[in-house]
Amino acid sequence: MTTVSKQTELGAAPASQVSSPRMWLAAWMVTAIFMLSNSATPLYVRWQHAMGFSSGTLTVIFAAYIAGLLLTLLVAGQLSDRYGRKPVLIPGLLAAGVACALFATASSIIELGIARLLTGVAVGVIVSAGMASVVDVGGPERKRQASLAASISMVLGAGLGPLLAGALAQVLAQPIVPIFAIEMCVLASALLVALTLPVKPAAKAAPGWRLRLPSVPRANRRHLAYGISVFAPGITATSFVLSLGPSLLSKLLHITSPLLAGGTACVMFLTATGLQFVVKNLSIRSIFLIGAGSTLLAMISVASAVHASQPAWLIAAAVFAGAGQGLGQLGGLTLIGMHVEAHRRAEANAVMNIGGYIPAGLLPVATGFLIDKIGLSGGATMFAAILAAVSIFAAVLVFTGLSRD
Repeated sequence: MTTVSKQTELGAAPASQVSSPRMWLAAWMVTAIFMLSNSATPLYVRWQHAMGFSSGTLTVIFAAYIAGLLLTLLVAGQLSDRYGRKPVLIPGLLAAGVACALFATASSIIELGIARLLTGVAVGVIVSAGMASVVDVGGPERKRQASLAASISMVLGAGLGPLLAGALAQVLAQPIVPIFAIEMCVLASALLVALTLPVKPAAKAAPGWRLRLPSVPRANRRHLAYGISVFAPGITATSFVLSLGPSLLSKLLHITSPLLAGGTACVMFLTATGLQFVVKNLSIRSIFLIGAGSTLLAMISVASAVHASQPAWLIAAAVFAGAGQGLGQLGGLTLIGMHVEAHRRAEANAVMNIGGYIPAGLLPVATGFLIDKIGLSGGATMFAAILAAVSIFAAVLVFTGLSRD
């Protein structure tokens, strides 16, 4: 079976029949889900004050998202590659709608945790089946362009969500319901896109086929290793800023503005968006090296922020963290788009995200409990030192192992 016919079987129309605007429309689904994923960021301090939970509990609530995402990634990519994109995308978007409703009405830690869990489920679907569908719709002639569209749509949504929430939280006395009402409308538009994707029914599963742990063909394992080595520390850095950044601003720097918290997260991801356009013509190795270097600078900035008590350093950390995640993600998705066959592409996306989100969930949670025991300054500094060392390792791995092409 040829690559083109495999793509058609998975639900993509041939490249000659699909326009570039259709590819960007498919990318809107990714943007919509990631708007929801980070909309809660400026609201955590408000919920924390109302419900009286600690920094450790806050990171557990955040990690519920990681748990839902990782569990979904174990199956979403395989199901999408086997049965097509729509049967996986639509339930994921519906889960996002339920999460949105829970956020709007949450009055307990459990409700927040369930909302975050369902958000993680939706994100797990979108980073596997959703991003694969963008590349499918782009067709074999636009693999790098489609990979760029998928990557940019993720970080753009991740930035717009907290900006919207922070702005409304700044000007409204009761912002939570309006914020998530807007998010619900955005999700409805994404569901409409999913329903109208140019898909054809995928072939039934072969006899004896069953779910297994996600994997990639042996020939593609090194491509995933390079992507994970840079993407993982980058997304761990952004997870730290998202989960503990508002607390850092509030407790250490004595700044409680939800607009500043949301704006910091927005700047982080808009940096990732713009920088990907700037570097799109560079070699993948160069993209990875810049990404690893950015994460290293982010950790230096985190350490400087907690010791100097200067908000400017935390904003710098957010900018560099966004660059690190965005470039690691762009390089990883590009390698997958260029080298992994269409019938394994969603599964490969799942593997890369599993490799990234495991440390992104564990390290900030561990740091949150460490902060409860030894203080904000000591916990954040230890986190920064560990991630800085991992970033240096990633740069060495890419520099020595990946060609300049």
